[in-house]
Amino acid sequence: MRTFDKISIQEMSKEDMLMIIEALEYTGSKTNIEAFINLKNSILKELSSLAESSEEEFLEYLNDSCKSQNLV
Repeated sequence: MRTFDKISIQEMSKEDMLMIIEALEYTGSKTNIEAFINLKNSILKELSSLAESSEEEFLEYLNDSCKSQNLV
């Protein structure tokens, strides 16, 4: 097996990414385990940087995209 330090999420859908972000937020707030919140923040920071937007703008984009497809 090859070793690696990073994993690409290139093929992940917006809906799946939003679900992961929301699950990390929910789990972190319900369990008071800060690692979940930190991971959510890290993912959101990286994705918003790639999209050249603020974290708030990127999260709003994901939410709007999923709403328009009646997924949330």
